[in-house]
Amino acid sequence: MIFTYLTKKFYINIFTVFFIFFLDRISKLYVIYLHDKRFGGDLFSSDYLNINLIWNEGIAFGLFAFEESKFYNFLTLFISLIISVIIYMVIKSNGLKRFALLMIIGGALGNLYDRVVFLAVPDFIDFHIGNFHWFTFNIADIFISVGVIFMILLEFIDNNKDKINE
Repeated sequence: MIFTYLTKKFYINIFTVFFIFFLDRISKLYVIYLHDKRFGGDLFSSDYLNINLIWNEGIAFGLFAFEESKFYNFLTLFISLIISVIIYMVIKSNGLKRFALLMIIGGALGNLYDRVVFLAVPDFIDFHIGNFHWFTFNIADIFISVGVIFMILLEFIDNNKDKINE
């Protein structure tokens, strides 16, 4: 039964997820290394981009950061459940929708790994214009966001196809 899933598509899917996870891990480990070597502070600063390490204990963009470990553990368990649902969706989908879901899974697994190992997610990319700063994020967040944007666009395209065919 399990051997029916071990196809070329399966290996491409696994490679995609692990590649995203690997890019995320390497970038975070490098920034943590530089931060520790320089004893903190900004690692890079320019007019529109700063690289400085912050530890995010919440979910995306620091939302739902809690002081109590009960809430943190519940949130981590909830994220694991969502990843499981997305894995099921990958099995049932194909084409660009599958690729978008794989990007979300790769990024989510990267952040989940950090939540379990470090008890926080290292974020370090800080875009800003003047004094306006966007939320600080990491490579995993980029893949999650791009995957979600792809999913939204694909839904719009599918809905427009349905309206045209009516």
